[in-house]
This record gives sequence, C-alpha cells and structure tokens, in this order.
Amino acid sequence: MKELLLVVVCTNLWITTYAQTTKESHEEIFDIAYVLNSNGTDDSLQMLNLVLPKSSVNAPLLIWIGGGAWSYVDRNTEMDLARKFADQGIAVASVGHRLSTAIWRDSSMNVGIKHPKHVEDVAAAIKWLYDQAGAYGYSKTQIYIGGFSSGAHLAVLVSLDPQYLAKHKLTPSIIKGIIPIGGTYDISDYHQAFVNGSRPELAELHVKAVFGETEKDFSEASVTSYLDNLSAPILLMSDRNMTNYTRLFEDAINATSFQRLQVSYDSLSHADLWRNMSTAEKSPRRDEVVDFILKGPDL
Repeated sequence: MKELLLVVVCTNLWITTYAQTTKESHEEIFDIAYVLNSNGTDDSLQMLNLVLPKSSVNAPLLIWIGGGAWSYVDRNTEMDLARKFADQGIAVASVGHRLSTAIWRDSSMNVGIKHPKHVEDVAAAIKWLYDQAGAYGYSKTQIYIGGFSSGAHLAVLVSLDPQYLAKHKLTPSIIKGIIPIGGTYDISDYHQAFVNGSRPELAELHVKAVFGETEKDFSEASVTSYLDNLSAPILLMSDRNMTNYTRLFEDAINATSFQRLQVSYDSLSHADLWRNMSTAEKSPRRDEVVDFILKGPDL
C-alpha cells in the first residue's frame, strides 16, 4: 500500500489537500472539498472521500451518505462499505455534510445547522461529482445515490425535490437510481413517534433541532411531500428497527402510479445491518445494491 500527500488544484479553481491511498483493486482519495466558502477556506464537514475501482473504466458512481441522525455523520466511517462496493467495480463517493446539534447525545454538541442545510450540501456534492467525472474516470451518465439512516432520507429528498439541484443548474434526471436503507421519510410521523414514545424529549431536542418547529417545516423536509416527482428506480431497504417508517414510505409510493420500486426487509437490527453491509464477507443486502447498480434496475 502506497500513501502520498498531494495538493490538487480542482477545476472549480480552489485548492484542497488530501491523502491518496493506492491498493491493488482500488484507489482512495480523502478529504476533497466540494464547496468554495466565501472566505476561501474549507469546512472540514463539507468534504467527500472517493474510492475508485481499478478494474472498471467509466465505472458507475454511487454517491453515498452515511447515517448519524443528521448530527454525527462521519464520511470516514463509511469507507469499509465504500471499499466493498469498489471491489465490485463501483466508484463510491462517501459524502459528508454539515451537522445539527445533538445535546441529547452529548452536551458539547450544542452548535449546528438545520434543514435544509444538510440537503443543500448533498446537492453541492452532487454538482461537484457530476462536473469531475472526466477527471476521476467514473461515469456521469450512471450516477446512483444512496444512504443509511439519516443519509437515506437525504438521498431521497435531493432526488425528489428538484429545488436543491436546480440551484446548481442540474435536475434529478441525472440520478439513475435511489438506494435508501433504514431511513425515515415522513418527518411529521417521525416527530410523532417521539412525542408518543419512551423519550418524548427527543421530539424537541432531536427532531425540532434538525428540522424546525412547525408542521410546515416537517412537511417541507418530508420525502412523502414530493411523490409526484417519482421517476428514478428505487431500491428501498430496511432493518427491523426502521420497518414502520419504511412501510409508511412504501405504502405512500404504492398509492401512486409509480411502479419502479423494489423493497427488501431484513431481520437484522439497525446497527447490525450497517455492520453487516460494511464488513461482512457476505452480505445479501450489499449484494442487492451491487446488482441494482451493475445489472441495471430491472423495474
């Protein structure tokens, strides 16, 4: 394994420093800034890591957003999963984004952003990745997006609500498939689950801290508000803990005329499904994602 420290000038005319690691089957590039901030500095959260397979020319690209309650997402913890996909011939961008507060988890996590800043970051990353396809050798016509937990919500939202990509003069039509895993998709329902659950304080400290105070805020952040825009095939997956949220989304889609939906439920817990997909030598759910991308959605 060879490690290098490189300084690269991107075509967007800003400079970013990142570490590049070359392995036999793929190349890893860390900490690529995808936005130019007004003060000319990089936000360490608004960065992505790339894993590029050596076995594929013009490989399909999976834009991947990790989980962490919109508050403690870490693109680096998704690298094991990214490597697994890259070893199957799929280029992967593990995308970070700015984070919300999470004082319910750690009292020091008391500064952060609210919706729509997370999804705006994802849209900016998509723009950067779309523009850089030629430079890094992956396909700009085979772009898929997916995520786990909070990342699942963001992956679908940026694909269905066109306003975020429109700011970058792009449309959701560039996304050829959506892969949400273990997410929540109706924020009002998500809020009520905490109001009526064992930890009602999280309705305020978590949900409202991420999305805002009102039903209007919840509606604007809900994927289910944009089902008229369904177009790209969806591989919808769930662990056992997120089944209710996933079924609500599945039922909402099935109430429309959209027919390009594939659904898979797993008996593993939320955390165990993520670990299984990320590190297990064999993972049925990971294989489904690979097939969905490499064989093309059979929908």
